[in-house]
Amino acid sequence: GINEVVGWLDRELSGMYASSKYSSRGPALIPRMKTKHRIYYITLFSVVLLGLIATGMFQFWPHSIESTADWSLDKRSVHDAPLIHLPVSSPIPERGDLSCRMHTCFDVYRCGYNPKNRIKVYIYPLQRFVDEVGVPISSIGLSREYNDLLGAISDSDFYTDDVTRACLFIPSIDVLNQNSLRIRETAQALAMLPRWDKGMNHLLFNMLPGGPPDYNTALDVPRDRALLAGGGFSTWTYRQGYDVSIPVYSPLSADVELPERQPGPRRYFILSSQTAIHREYRAELERLKEENGEALLLLDKCSNLSHGAASARKRCYKGQVYDYPQILQESSFCVVLRGARLGQAALSDVLQAGCVPVILADSYILPFSEVLDWKRASVVIPEEKLSEMYTILKSIPHRQVEEMQRQARWFWEAYFSSMKAIGLTTLQIINDRIYPYAARTYEQWNNPPVVKWSSVNSPLFLPLIPPRAPGFTAVVLTYDRVESLFRVITEISKVPSLAKLLVVWNNQNKSPPEGATCKLCNKVVRTKENKLSNRFFPYDEIETEAVLAIDDDIIMLTSDELQFGYEVWREFPDRLVGYPGRLHLWDHEMGKWKYESEWTNEVSMVLTGAAFYHKYFNYLYTYKMPGDIKNWVDAHMNCEDIAMNFLVANITGKAPIKVTPRKKFKCPECTAIDGLSLDQTHMVERSECINKFASVFGTMPLKVVEHRADPVLYKDDFPEKLKSFPNIGSL
Repeated sequence: GINEVVGWLDRELSGMYASSKYSSRGPALIPRMKTKHRIYYITLFSVVLLGLIATGMFQFWPHSIESTADWSLDKRSVHDAPLIHLPVSSPIPERGDLSCRMHTCFDVYRCGYNPKNRIKVYIYPLQRFVDEVGVPISSIGLSREYNDLLGAISDSDFYTDDVTRACLFIPSIDVLNQNSLRIRETAQALAMLPRWDKGMNHLLFNMLPGGPPDYNTALDVPRDRALLAGGGFSTWTYRQGYDVSIPVYSPLSADVELPERQPGPRRYFILSSQTAIHREYRAELERLKEENGEALLLLDKCSNLSHGAASARKRCYKGQVYDYPQILQESSFCVVLRGARLGQAALSDVLQAGCVPVILADSYILPFSEVLDWKRASVVIPEEKLSEMYTILKSIPHRQVEEMQRQARWFWEAYFSSMKAIGLTTLQIINDRIYPYAARTYEQWNNPPVVKWSSVNSPLFLPLIPPRAPGFTAVVLTYDRVESLFRVITEISKVPSLAKLLVVWNNQNKSPPEGATCKLCNKVVRTKENKLSNRFFPYDEIETEAVLAIDDDIIMLTSDELQFGYEVWREFPDRLVGYPGRLHLWDHEMGKWKYESEWTNEVSMVLTGAAFYHKYFNYLYTYKMPGDIKNWVDAHMNCEDIAMNFLVANITGKAPIKVTPRKKFKCPECTAIDGLSLDQTHMVERSECINKFASVFGTMPLKVVEHRADPVLYKDDFPEKLKSFPNIGSL
């Protein structure tokens, strides 16, 4: 029992106590146990102490082992790097595979999965490559810019000094400026890199490609399958989704500090500051100067100054000297013309000044265009349109110019201002390709960060309305009315906010026109079946948030009406904003809904023969339309516009917005000889549509309103020149 156990413990403890106190041998038992283990503990402690001492000596004792992460020239001199001799017979990589894409020439399995979804980048140790007679492969060795680039990468979260964990490899061979390279020997040096493997997963940075007389738009050094971050790509040499187009870094970014200037009107409207402009372009600019006077400032190099760093920061016009790049801040638009190379450092200077660049360089792949929306920060004009530059720029609304000035400055701060910004942006783009599910969004790449206080966003800084600069995509649905299609396209092309024009050719028995009509189109999509729902398909070519759906016979709308409609949509991006207004009524005698197209004081629908809406509704119409409505529309070739009104009203609970007073249209209802609306059953079917759709939705989502949107000075007795939208049209 328990009492017996307790008694036994008492006896044992008493005996131990008595023996330790009274036995002649007892007192020596415990000390003998400590002595037995003492040697073991002393030995273990000595081993640990010696290990700590050895580790400390290895860490702090001077020795020759250096970390590959150390890319500071102050600590690691190029002259201290090991010398590597290149035999004449060293292998040379292949020229470069123009068909390379990420799935063919890049081993994504090297990158693997990691919780941070971030690639690991390894930088090769610094080495000096020379030929058999000791001549270096580069006349400058390691430039300051490339050293800054490597230093920034080594300090970033992308970097690893463990070559076995690396997903991407960056050589320490500086190929930023091809002018300083010996092409053959540089290629041989690349091939000697231990992990080269025909350039697989290797990244080269080059800003000044080509050389006289041809000036190729990509690096001439043979590079196998290596990725190229290049500063002068054209559409002929750029491998979409593989290479990365980077800016040409401007040394003035580090040497000259330009304080940010508030957007708004400037002293000059257009400014040209480049010195090495082709004589034909300069002659055209001089002609524009004669026509527009003080609005255009045409600068050139100063002939009365000695060459050097000081003269590089000066520009002249008729003997008057201007400081460069400070003078760029005095103009709203700054011309960036192609030179011998497509990529120009002037683009970076212009962005830093907050001046909107006007880029005239045909086939030029703009820096980081894979992720940056350049329509928000620049104006790209074909070289042949140089003579029309002034007219084109004058058509851009003042508010849009201010937004572009603000966006241009932010692009420079975020992506152009330093070699660090350029290098890390390049790696982030590659990272987004490899981990697309964790990639940055369009908004993260293109929207300046919002102002925050203690993690609370002020409502004043929330993106309540879409930005104006991206513009809208016009989707023109057509069958075979080529003449009216041409007239519609011509008028839409005059709208300042037009970003892209997409023609949906719905005729499978006839080819679309290839003449002047399509020169104004960005893309002609040939459909496989003649369906009205094709106009609402979410085409990949639609990159803007705003979509203008318009028929090929809406020839009466003016560019002012279209621009005003877009401005109204920006204020109400969740609504249908259109021109032809219609109404649904309840017929008490028939006990069902009726479609009404006569003039009334109320509106519950706007027809998508001419209407703005958010592209999100294209996805809902194509993939989420309730019941069999979409198939019913395609079978009856009618009512796709009513279906879209039902869909938007059901999602938002809001009515559409009719803009401008015009009520008479070419064809939404009756006047087209060859249109669908002339059929006698058309109006009856439209009423049937409303009843069927209400049955499918289980409710009547359409909302009735009694107002429309007109420009503020529409009917005011005011000079037309002072109105933003003078040509609104009549009823």
